[in-house]
Amino acid sequence: MKDQYGEISARVDGHVALLEMNRPPNNFVSVDLMRELANALEDIDAERDLRCSVLMSAGKAFCAGADLASPTGVGGQGMAGINPLYEQAVRLFSAKKPIVAAIQGAAVGAGLGLALVADFRVAAPEARFTANFVRLGFHPGFGITHTLPRVIGMQRAQLMCLTGRRIKADEALVWGLVDEIAPLDELRGAALTLAREIAEAAPLAVTSTRATLRVGLAEAVRTQTDHELIEQTWLRATADFAEGVRSVNERRTGVFVGA
Repeated sequence: MKDQYGEISARVDGHVALLEMNRPPNNFVSVDLMRELANALEDIDAERDLRCSVLMSAGKAFCAGADLASPTGVGGQGMAGINPLYEQAVRLFSAKKPIVAAIQGAAVGAGLGLALVADFRVAAPEARFTANFVRLGFHPGFGITHTLPRVIGMQRAQLMCLTGRRIKADEALVWGLVDEIAPLDELRGAALTLAREIAEAAPLAVTSTRATLRVGLAEAVRTQTDHELIEQTWLRATADFAEGVRSVNERRTGVFVGA
């Protein structure tokens, strides 16, 4: 494993790999960032002594999603930037070894999708989880329409996806979206402790059991992102999406007309 993968730094603590995204303050996803993360996870899979990963990020937000409003973000390329992003998402879900995410702040949109790549999520009380796509006049992506119901059940997933409601860490814990809550200054230590607990178990048995528990997951994410892309493509051409982008830029609630 290398020390650096683009904007992701990497280091080793015993049998645990620590990966940190460095795109503060928002840590917006990009094709390059997700590609480098997938590359890091593949390298970890190839190293016998590495048994688990901790995924974390610099700044206040864990990941504020895909930047759909800025010309320099994923959205600046139109839908041409989205499909390559989803190809990398499938690679992330294809990783063979367990991942623990340390979530210190907002996990929004595609950032929520990225958090759902992990097997476990350790969150600070300041963490917030949002599938806010409908408030942008858009359709969920990054496989969220498959992975979120898988973790918290269909009814709660519907509530998040159809309202765009922000879910606080304590409620996320009750729902099973979060596995542990730790104070912000102890968050990374708590995530590492969980990762070490996993790494203490027999590694071949862990990867075998994980593969069984997640059988078909990467393939399901591929199928779901193909469908999500179709829905996102036509919605992107609507007046409501244009209003959603304006409302984000102007920091106000969107006024939608259904056209």
